Amino acid sequence: MNKTLTILLGLMLCFGSASAQLMFDETIEVPTGYTPTEVVMPPSPLDVQVLFVGGVDIVQAPATYGNPAGPAIAKEWHDFIGFTPDNTGQSLGWVSVNHEMIYQDDRLGDGGGMTVFRVAREQDGTLKVIDQTLDDGRQGKFFGVDFANTVGETGMNCGGITSTADGRIWTAEEWFRSDNASINNGRFRTPTSGSWFPKAPGSSPNQGVRDTADYTISSDIDGWDGVTLKKYENFNWMVEIDPRQAVALRKQYNWARQPFEGGAIEPSNKIVYLGPDATPGFLGMFVAQTPGDFTKGTLFVYKHDKPGYNWVPIWEDGYEMNHANLAIEKGATMFNRIEWIALDPLNSAVYFTETGRDFPGTRWEGANAAGAVHDPYHIQRAQSLGLSSPNDPDYPDFYGRIWKYDPVADTAYVYLEGGPFFENSPTEADYPDVHLSNPDGLNVIRIQDRSFLVICEDLNGTSFGRTPAGVSNRTCELFLLDLSLDNPTLDDLIRLAVVPAGSEVTGAQPTSDGKTLLVNVQHPNSTNPFPWNHSLTLAINGFDQLEYDNFNSSNPFENMIQEGEIEAETSRTSEAFEVFPNPSTRTVFLNQTTDVAVYDSNGKRILVKRNTNQVDVSYLDPGFYFIQNAEGEILKLSVQ
Repeated sequence: MNKTLTILLGLMLCFGSASAQLMFDETIEVPTGYTPTEVVMPPSPLDVQVLFVGGVDIVQAPATYGNPAGPAIAKEWHDFIGFTPDNTGQSLGWVSVNHEMIYQDDRLGDGGGMTVFRVAREQDGTLKVIDQTLDDGRQGKFFGVDFANTVGETGMNCGGITSTADGRIWTAEEWFRSDNASINNGRFRTPTSGSWFPKAPGSSPNQGVRDTADYTISSDIDGWDGVTLKKYENFNWMVEIDPRQAVALRKQYNWARQPFEGGAIEPSNKIVYLGPDATPGFLGMFVAQTPGDFTKGTLFVYKHDKPGYNWVPIWEDGYEMNHANLAIEKGATMFNRIEWIALDPLNSAVYFTETGRDFPGTRWEGANAAGAVHDPYHIQRAQSLGLSSPNDPDYPDFYGRIWKYDPVADTAYVYLEGGPFFENSPTEADYPDVHLSNPDGLNVIRIQDRSFLVICEDLNGTSFGRTPAGVSNRTCELFLLDLSLDNPTLDDLIRLAVVPAGSEVTGAQPTSDGKTLLVNVQHPNSTNPFPWNHSLTLAINGFDQLEYDNFNSSNPFENMIQEGEIEAETSRTSEAFEVFPNPSTRTVFLNQTTDVAVYDSNGKRILVKRNTNQVDVSYLDPGFYFIQNAEGEILKLSVQ
């Protein structure tokens, strides 16, 4: 991951062997040693719009803990984003934003939280947050979801699920809790101490949930209505909410209690894939008896070595909680922190992030001894490193990876490996152009007629090359990856954005019209300028304006290089297309306004600009280059 070198955000995105390519207008250059304090990304046709600022914007809270409904300061640590289309045509839809931060709040409810708001599309392509009046009488733009009066408080709202079938939303309660004391956050800091988040009215230090009395469930899920749990046991579930009315509907007790992160629902509206952020983590699947009714069905866990179908049923309805113990008993396949899950609606292929943990061996060892199994990938990887098993305490997993589950072949395999690996972090000058560390958030966006994976980073650390030597900033990046590629490599990633210093990029949710990608900036450095010092929900608009160009993705100079004709080329190969001055030291002017691509002497494309009559070449090393226009005409260019 290139944190400090030139960030070529505007390079065209190549589609394998196809000649069509998706193109941004131009490149963005980030100087060596630069640490961004705001979002950095390609310019037109894409633009960034701030929609929702945590710790600043006012949300309308429900009547909670004896207090009337009214305004409250929005929580921070924005994570998951859900989107529910508005089928009435009165707006574009509803946006749901998780808050992973937990603390007391007399109005919003103790623990975690969630904010919802409704958006409409403006004529200029941007989004507008519109006023609403909810059934409970609340009026405004932003609304806190009512958990306290419906399903008990919520906590640690991290990932979640947006159903592409009908727009239903689930929030994931992560950060697994083991007793009542652990449902307090334990890390509360006031604003004067440099915290990322404000002290909420009525809150006190180191207090997340005040009411620790046993909780009795009211539920429409068979076997759960009337069950009494310890308070902490009512956390760590998937929770369905209604974004239209800002209210929680049910905790999905029949999906088991896990440190949930992500999930995805097939277009059939019957199968749900589930991922827990744990080591070992187990890939789950819930199959509903009736499409759209997730109160009844069977929960499965993935077991790669099971004869026949690679899924083992854990239970069918009933009262069970500890998913991990049951998965181990079934001999399920272990993963190293499953985070988000995404599904390509074209073929129902499932992608999930194994975000990694530096040395997971000791965490796997006990579960392995009790019956859980390693995927052959980790066994072979351990052996290639000279280790006997992934259980070895020295087994490294610094960068993580992206897996693909093929439902037709009924098998999972590594689709894209993180890295590249460095035992010692390279210097800024030697750092690779692209480095993928700890992929976390994941989704699929359709751009014209193709599916792209949207990949969010959340660095587990700065050692082992996750940042250059001496760079402690954990700035993360957002990537796109063409899913038509069968065997992608890191070179196939296109860097879409770099988020402000100190922050994680997450959310990654396209709107239903395909024009906008919603993303979150979570817990940025408090020293960044406003608003980049707060958790933000952003809209990256303009995806509908991205176009395929007519530059060929193969090397246009291959024959010339093979025939040894490069040096024999004159400064022009066309009477119509001209560039001047040539040689040049700073700016090259064209005799026509056109799309152009610049290649180095080896035929590697290094720059693209659209609809232009000049190109800045001042940052290029001295030497010979080639410049090609939209008609395919090529000129030789000398940079001095």
